[in-house]
Amino acid sequence: MANTKSAKKAARQALRKTEVNKARRSRTRTSVRKVDEAIASGNADAAFAALRSAEAEMMRAARAGVMHKNTASRKVSRLTRAIKALQA
Repeated sequence: MANTKSAKKAARQALRKTEVNKARRSRTRTSVRKVDEAIASGNADAAFAALRSAEAEMMRAARAGVMHKNTASRKVSRLTRAIKALQA
């Protein structure tokens, strides 16, 4: 356990950040799942609308450091390709 005052404070901050990051990661995964469900149902319009919110959520997570920027971009790209294939 932390002994110094600064180490105790750092431990408290780490717990708070962990909770925030967990919530961000969960929100991101939920938004991606909604896109996947819309693609699976064959509804391209709903999938595109869900993708717009999912993209914003992923980029926000990347900016916060929860997810790497390239990972977020790769996921957005793959979802976009899946929606384009659905429309064709």
